[in-house]
Amino acid sequence: MISNQQSFSFSPYSQIYDLVVPQDNMLRKINDLVDFSFILEDLESKYCLNNGRNAVHPIRMFKYLLLKSIFSLSDVDVVERSKYDMSFKYFLEMAPEEPVIDPSSLTKFRKQRLQDMNLLDMLINKSVEIALEKEIIKSKTIIVDSTHTKSRYNQKSVKEFLQEKTKNVRKSVYQIDESMKEKLPPKTISNNVEDEIVYCQDLIKVIESEPRISEIPAVKEKINVLKEVVEDCTEQLSFSMDSDAKVGHKSEESSFFGYKTHLAMADERIITAAVITTGEKSDGKYLQELVEKSIETGMEIKTVIGDTAYSEKENIRFMKKEELELVSKLHPLVTHGTRKKEDEFTFNKDAGMYVCKAGHLATKKKFEERKGQDRNQRMKYFFDIEKCKVCPFQEGCYKKGAKSKTYSVTIKSTEHKDQEAFQNTDKFKELSKSRYKIEAKNSELKHGHEYDTAKSSGLFGMQIQGATTIFAVNLKRILKLMK
Repeated sequence: MISNQQSFSFSPYSQIYDLVVPQDNMLRKINDLVDFSFILEDLESKYCLNNGRNAVHPIRMFKYLLLKSIFSLSDVDVVERSKYDMSFKYFLEMAPEEPVIDPSSLTKFRKQRLQDMNLLDMLINKSVEIALEKEIIKSKTIIVDSTHTKSRYNQKSVKEFLQEKTKNVRKSVYQIDESMKEKLPPKTISNNVEDEIVYCQDLIKVIESEPRISEIPAVKEKINVLKEVVEDCTEQLSFSMDSDAKVGHKSEESSFFGYKTHLAMADERIITAAVITTGEKSDGKYLQELVEKSIETGMEIKTVIGDTAYSEKENIRFMKKEELELVSKLHPLVTHGTRKKEDEFTFNKDAGMYVCKAGHLATKKKFEERKGQDRNQRMKYFFDIEKCKVCPFQEGCYKKGAKSKTYSVTIKSTEHKDQEAFQNTDKFKELSKSRYKIEAKNSELKHGHEYDTAKSSGLFGMQIQGATTIFAVNLKRILKLMK
């Protein structure tokens, strides 16, 4: 059961906040800026309002998740800090002497209360709504791009990932007291994941029996991370790795295992839309959705800026229909000719190669000159035939016994003539200079909020992480622009 509103509990000690939490404190500013009742409106249907034991208010639970994103903390560490950090308690609307929640309740809140909620769109829409109300967003331009996030398991088996985390724990312990080597349990030599989990649990138990070591922040944080990983692995022993994550390509030589966040951002550097997908998805396919989501927030858009991945002919048609400018340089290899939709491969602009339906990258490409005035030139892509022989999508794509598998694309089509003319104008060149802003925003997400690695397994977990991280980044940007 929950009450209809969240408010500060009456306490004779409440005045301490005026002494220790200054007016310019970021969390105090966020509390003043945002009316968090919108969270209750979307979550109250998942609680009983008139029966049962009182639950921790959903606004407070959401704020815990927001604190995790702002300060890059684990469940255990964010709860621990809220015991003594008065700015945390003020933000959570707790009395100074009020006890904190159990960290396990955050996991339950994510899994039981946030399921089936479009939290990502809801939080972005709210932050853009605030920015529009404060007249911060004045431009009619959005910039689009994507950023990748590596899987929590980074294409390693559960056992390998656990070994990596236990190594971090041992290293932090040895830096304080090398004699602990004699006390720690022996490493398991088994290939069994269950045995590795038992070793992790024994390691944690031994270290925590030595408070002089375990209470040191550098060690404690590593132990808390290991605990979360062990809990996650215990629930998903049937998986050898993150089952939702997929391989994507950053360049011709490098790849990653994880997810992509497709972003749209106003010229004022406030994110207006996002779509989170598995790592192999093509950037250009999400332009229309990003534009539509940005418009739904209340933004007026006239110009969309992006890299070459967004200059597909379908996007050019869409932008022309909506009477919008597309500032995206043409790539000679972004069209699929007359192929049926289901037979199309996707172009990876970072690698400069096409990716087949199974996610395999072409191994090489060759220019194919075609004679005749009306015939467009083509580029032919070659794929690893050994992978094609065992591919589950080979029907209609690979003919058994063939000695090669190629995919050819037209270099230039008539669909791009108008775009090519616009591309050569001074206006296009001037507008395209703003694209660096979204690259800086991607860097802020990764380096300032640890968005380079997923904090849990699965696409749902990635969406929760993306929603709270983007919301936090937008609020910080709004506060900066207001200042």
